[in-house]
Amino acid sequence: MRLPLKISNNLHFLIAEVGLQVSNLYFYFDNQSPILKKRILERSGYVYNLKAGIHNSCLIQYSKEKLESVDQVLLKSIEFIATDLEQISELCRNCVKKSNLIKKKYFRQMKGLKQLIQQVEQGITLIEPAILENKTELAIKIAHIQKKLSKRSKRLSDHHIAHITKKKDTESLINTLFILNEIEQIGERLLNISESILSANLGHPINFERYFSLQSSLQQVQSEHSSEIQVETIAETRSGSTISGLSTEQDSGKYLAVYKDGKKNKLNQERKGVESWEAIQPGIAPKILGYNKQGKSASLLIEHLDGLTFEQILLGSSPALLKKALKQLNKTLKSVWKGSKRMESVNALFMQQLLARLNDVYSVHPEFVGTTEIITNQTMPSFETLIKQAGKIEKKLSAPFSVYIHGDFNLDNIIYEPEQKRINYIDLHRSRYMDYVQDVSVLMVSSYRMQIFDTEVRQRILNFAYNFYCCTRQFAKKNNDKTFELRLALGLARSFVTSTRFILDKTLARSMFYRARYIIERVLEADLRYPERFTLSIEEIFIG
Repeated sequence: MRLPLKISNNLHFLIAEVGLQVSNLYFYFDNQSPILKKRILERSGYVYNLKAGIHNSCLIQYSKEKLESVDQVLLKSIEFIATDLEQISELCRNCVKKSNLIKKKYFRQMKGLKQLIQQVEQGITLIEPAILENKTELAIKIAHIQKKLSKRSKRLSDHHIAHITKKKDTESLINTLFILNEIEQIGERLLNISESILSANLGHPINFERYFSLQSSLQQVQSEHSSEIQVETIAETRSGSTISGLSTEQDSGKYLAVYKDGKKNKLNQERKGVESWEAIQPGIAPKILGYNKQGKSASLLIEHLDGLTFEQILLGSSPALLKKALKQLNKTLKSVWKGSKRMESVNALFMQQLLARLNDVYSVHPEFVGTTEIITNQTMPSFETLIKQAGKIEKKLSAPFSVYIHGDFNLDNIIYEPEQKRINYIDLHRSRYMDYVQDVSVLMVSSYRMQIFDTEVRQRILNFAYNFYCCTRQFAKKNNDKTFELRLALGLARSFVTSTRFILDKTLARSMFYRARYIIERVLEADLRYPERFTLSIEEIFIG
């Protein structure tokens, strides 16, 4: 997509105007000319109008039919660039205002600030050709200018702070520090602009650090294929990671590998999780093809796995395929649990997990705060009170053994390949030795929380949850796990409530919240002398 003429023209005038203001600021630091001051301070309306014109034109383009995702990214990037340019203009005005508080004799020593502004000027001149000519190398140059600005302003700040301690021209020195801070912020806007240009060129959002990780991964895949590698964004996770599929034109629709980038600590955990699974159950996790670090970000190049997620199977496949997939899942789980079983007790502390996430739940559903029940004029305990009471009981309910669990066992993290009858796990950054009930309860609730209200599909969900429960209960009995039902109850209560963080439908969220309350009340009524006698009515809990 080429930029529409109106957007292109407004962007040209906006870049030119902001560049002129930066240039005027450079000369203003020489002599504090009133004429230059006026030129900088009185142009805010013009800059705003240009930015608004760009935003309005982009909005018109969004309304057009058949706008491809790459074109949407381009328009969004132009909007971001226009906003950042307006902010640079405002920061220039701030520099002028603060310079009025600096004594003239000290103002003559502003050579260091002029050098910084000169760097900004250079960055501004690169913006338009980088956008119009799709020159990624120019976007990278803009980002490098920001790094230079940051280093040089830090050195100047340290120098001025050292002089402040001598109590000479303190007011002038402090205001110079304020100006340095404004210039640093200009540098941050330049970095934002460089990342917007990179995003426009690649067709999906990306930041400067992730770009180099992606380039490294692309080179790795490109070495094995003659045609150019294409990048398609598949998903963006709640934790901030981006998942992309890498393919070629010849293999359109089939990914050669999956590229995942995000925070370094999380992706490093996932890499270690995959390595651990390879030792415990070879083939269940995708192979790691590459791992790259860049600053606080990192990326993984992961083997692409064929098959369907359990969410896809549950919602759209035949009953026969669902039955086969569930059978293979239960078989795989028993194999994993048996192979990784350690005869050491472990406690998942579900109520402690719930308390830790309760504020996040309340931020989405404030109506749950302080919830109490009034029955026949009798006030029942608050939900927080019930959690704390159940937490005391839970300390006596440790699992008799631990196994290696997935840790985030949602429907979309489990893949079934029908031809080979193979189960695979993905998103393994929370894998560890723990109570297997953690995975069981998470999977059951992840099926319930799907916002599907068709009666037939809801019945499939109930059947799936119930059949999965029956298989895991059978495993518990064979392994003499007498507190399985009690721990499962607390695990379900925990997952029902914490899952409402991701659900805006008030009816569904309220239904899950009150199911959790009911389950906890049932646990509090249990006779702990005979834990094996406790049972949950899964059919009742998972209906509707």
